[in-house]
Amino acid sequence: MKLNKLTIAQASQGLKKKEFSCIELTQACLSEIKKIDKDVRAFITVTEEKAISQARKVDDKIAKGDSISELAGIPYAVKDLFCINGVKTTAGSKILENFISPYESTATARLNEQDAVVLGKTNLDEFAMGASTENSGFFSTANPHDLSRVPGGSSGGSSASVSSNECLFALGTDTGGSIRQPASFCGVVGLKPTYGRTSRYGVIAMASSLDTIGHITKNVEDAALVLQSIAGRDDRDSTTANVPLDNYFKDLRKDIRGLRIAVPKNYLSMDGMDLQIKSKVEKAIMAIEELTGEEAKEIELMPPSYALACYYIIMPAEVSSNLARYDGIKYGMSQKENNLIKSYLRTRARGFGDEVKRRIILGTFTLSHGYYDAYYKKAQAVRTLIIQDFKKAFDDVDAILMPTTPSVAFRIGEKIDDPLQMYLEDLFTVPASLAGVPALSVPCGKIGNLPIGLQIIGKWFDEKTVLKIGYNFEISNA
Repeated sequence: MKLNKLTIAQASQGLKKKEFSCIELTQACLSEIKKIDKDVRAFITVTEEKAISQARKVDDKIAKGDSISELAGIPYAVKDLFCINGVKTTAGSKILENFISPYESTATARLNEQDAVVLGKTNLDEFAMGASTENSGFFSTANPHDLSRVPGGSSGGSSASVSSNECLFALGTDTGGSIRQPASFCGVVGLKPTYGRTSRYGVIAMASSLDTIGHITKNVEDAALVLQSIAGRDDRDSTTANVPLDNYFKDLRKDIRGLRIAVPKNYLSMDGMDLQIKSKVEKAIMAIEELTGEEAKEIELMPPSYALACYYIIMPAEVSSNLARYDGIKYGMSQKENNLIKSYLRTRARGFGDEVKRRIILGTFTLSHGYYDAYYKKAQAVRTLIIQDFKKAFDDVDAILMPTTPSVAFRIGEKIDDPLQMYLEDLFTVPASLAGVPALSVPCGKIGNLPIGLQIIGKWFDEKTVLKIGYNFEISNA
């Protein structure tokens, strides 16, 4: 039995039954990282010493007969946007290459309380800006299913680490699809909770009205277990909602018969949609129809191209504002010059990559005098219409099903010089992000050896239904 290939639920049971130790489980993951990460390149930083120390504490608790949580002793990885006290946090950028965080994010603090074991920090597109993890300031990550292809982004390192069994789960962020798209490309499960369901405290901001903390797991059962641990109100993040948590794990096994599902027909009939993906997704929808006993309702949502245009105005505007703090004065890279303005300019020119500079310029232009009303204000009005569109759809149905991505993982280098083509990778994920609703990507087949994802979108704070549908589909499709 290869311990690093276990799911969270399997590993937790094994630890409680003393079939293996937490040290053995952790070493199995660390050994796999040493063995394959030179090719996959999922990790920026490996925290081996910290992991072994945490694992030893869990083994001591088990030896004493203390009760342990479902996540106790479970080795996981963290997208390198999350601050971990005393550990390097780079955001995949040269400007923060040597920044050591002096405090802990809420998400990792809650996992610490559960005695989970952190293996290290994973690679990402710089400041989470990208759909391929090629925009990292350090190196590109490869897709474990085909090392010549991208793992998706921006949580590409997290998805690749789970897919390649270097860890049992990983934290990520999703602003416009950055958990769901790489999960689809890597053949794993990715959950973007409702905006406000999880705390953003201690996570480096990209676009504050869109950034959502989520995770990548090997199956839906594990996704429920992790959400139960990291979700909930946080006084240090005013955007977290004071909405009671459901028992996500317990609710998984409930019957989904009678649940009403919908399919946006205009999404599946779009030009450029890979016909093989369409066929696999339609087959998955038919399987869910059988499970619910209900025929999927055909609906018409606002064209995703409208959402994409809206997103690429709002997001760069917020990027421009959030990244203004990186000036080389307080922390991070600092390029000294003989006057302050020159120092600012040189620091930011050397510290930021091309995609980050592109989005800062676009956002600054959008927010500038004379253009704010024409672009940013109008995009916010369109966002309101998108939210209303989803509200109207959810008056009649419990979940909306669609592809996660319009294509399978593309080759490394194939789209890096064409930003517009890269932005189109967010076509099916951005609408749920703008609306702030929960969305889950679950594997629904392959084209050759390349995975495809089915996206399940639910009502605000109704993660339990999204997970329940995903779980029932997963076990029926096993």
